[in-house]
Amino acid sequence: AATPAGRVRNFSGGSPMAENGKKTRQFRAEVRKVLHILTNSLYTNREIFLRELISNASDALDKLRFRVNRGETPRQPDLPLEIRITLDKDAKTLTIADTGLGMTAEELAENLGTIAKSGSEAFLADLAAENAKHAEGEAATADAANIIGRFGVGFYSVFMVADKVEVASRPAFAAGDAPVHVWTSDGLGSYTVAESAAAEPARGTIITVHLKEDCLEYAEKFRVESAIRKHSAFVPFPIFVDGERVNTQPALWREPKASVKKEDYAAFYKALTYDTKDPLDVEHIAVDAPVQFTALLFIPDAAMDFFGADRDYWGLDLYARRVLIQHRNKELIPEYLAFLKGVVDTEDLPLNISRETLQENVILRKINQVIVKQTLGHLEGMARDDVEKYNRFWRLHGKVFKLGYHDFVNRERVAALLRFNSSALADAEALTSLDDYMARAPEGQKTIWYVTAPNREAARLNPHMEMFRKKGIEALFLFEPVDEFVMDGLGSYKDWEFKAVETAADDALAAFEDKEKPEAVAPLSEDDSASFDGLMARMKEILGDTVTEVRVSHRLADSPAVLVAPDGGMTASMEKLLKVMNKDDSLPVKILEVNRDHPLLRSMLRIFKADREDRVLADMTRNLFDGCLLLDGYLKDPQALAARESRLLTEAAAWYVEVKKI
Repeated sequence: AATPAGRVRNFSGGSPMAENGKKTRQFRAEVRKVLHILTNSLYTNREIFLRELISNASDALDKLRFRVNRGETPRQPDLPLEIRITLDKDAKTLTIADTGLGMTAEELAENLGTIAKSGSEAFLADLAAENAKHAEGEAATADAANIIGRFGVGFYSVFMVADKVEVASRPAFAAGDAPVHVWTSDGLGSYTVAESAAAEPARGTIITVHLKEDCLEYAEKFRVESAIRKHSAFVPFPIFVDGERVNTQPALWREPKASVKKEDYAAFYKALTYDTKDPLDVEHIAVDAPVQFTALLFIPDAAMDFFGADRDYWGLDLYARRVLIQHRNKELIPEYLAFLKGVVDTEDLPLNISRETLQENVILRKINQVIVKQTLGHLEGMARDDVEKYNRFWRLHGKVFKLGYHDFVNRERVAALLRFNSSALADAEALTSLDDYMARAPEGQKTIWYVTAPNREAARLNPHMEMFRKKGIEALFLFEPVDEFVMDGLGSYKDWEFKAVETAADDALAAFEDKEKPEAVAPLSEDDSASFDGLMARMKEILGDTVTEVRVSHRLADSPAVLVAPDGGMTASMEKLLKVMNKDDSLPVKILEVNRDHPLLRSMLRIFKADREDRVLADMTRNLFDGCLLLDGYLKDPQALAARESRLLTEAAAWYVEVKKI
């Protein structure tokens, strides 16, 4: 029913009361409770009220522009489409004015006096009905995708900061000389709508917010500007605060890719992230199906500390029709793409009555899937077309991207994008892909071998690598603790199995010819061979329970000894990592394999044959074992090792002087 000027309609109905010529209705008790929930519990952040008021003003301007584009002429047609915010610290007010559609007295009562009554929702419903009347494909069919409001409750968030709100509005398309009407409420018990003789607004709406004593920060310019830049920076109409425009950065993701320059992307990235460097690369995504959204994603030219200080500081900014819904939304991308910075803006996002709480995650999951697919394709193109840039990307963000081994659906694509250093490359900076590794492998090889080490030199000197060097078999070098989890998680790539060189059986490379011929060593005599078995038994006796057994190695060429896990168990690095996680500082008990062709073992054999109880033999055995522990990163008693080393060096120096007659 129409509401004459000077009368009101409340949120839920009720009996009118006469007061100074005005008709006043009381809120019902239930409605008061709903208002209390809306203004005190629905929103988690007080500054959201400003986002909601600006969104409503933007909607009013969009609706006006839409009708003008259809040929209608509004009041004051030369007025610019803009939003102006005025602050008055003395009066404790914040005023937000727009030159949009405006409202009549009836519309003020209907839209502001009925909870969840959305003018935008009704506008879109009317538009859909109108479009349905037109024949398919006719030009009269219209689009109003930029209308933000949907559920009509955002306005009431203003009562989080206000003890009184006045809404003065003049309709843009009313017949005749439409007067200004003012809606007034304290958000508690009642509201009024009355005609005003004021000249302003000439068109549109002015909302005057009387701030509560504990909310006077919103009368400060810097505070208001901060909230606008955070939530409403990309509203498509100018926003002025005390005469100064705040939203100067355009919503670049909405622009056609062909019209955006590289420097525009760089400027937007720096404004978004406060980074001083240009981004390494940019993804500009516009998708219509299976969900409609646009996105502007950046790969920073600097590494993030994902496993440290930046652990929780990742995610994309989620927008709904240019309005920020959530900062650093982690549902839009998986962890292994956490290095991405940027924004996602969707028309399809369903919200509940608060824009802060997402009603459904289905849309976000679909957006996530599209972003993953597009980003992997983008990285594949970079790896193919610009190897140098991709290698830089890998050095900066590879540590995070490796976590993609968890993504079962995209595991093969992620694996193809992994990069490693390897024994076949010239230096520690060079990188290879799994496909390149496979292309270099000799015929018959179906295993991708790897060795874990803290650096390239340690990997190169790993005793387990000697058999691989001898056969000319390449091994990938893994320098990060997560790398072995990646290999275990992937399991295989294109039917090639991943295996650590430590787990290689003695005959694992028997099918391949030797590429390096070892120096000829005289074989042990029958007597020495039998004595060597006794030496190994004596070494086991000296080492006791620290090893399971001492045996001859068939994998060593240059090293005297190596520790091997029984039955091809886990690698030393994986075992050490698990021990750290379980706070277990005990030493692993492994097999000590010795190279009986090594000069050190030949000398130890001679000492053993002369005197099996010789102290030097015992010191050498313990130092040999400690050296193997040191290579595996397990040495717990370096002082004992150093003492024995010093004693042996002293004796060796004396023997050397005697032999050389120095």
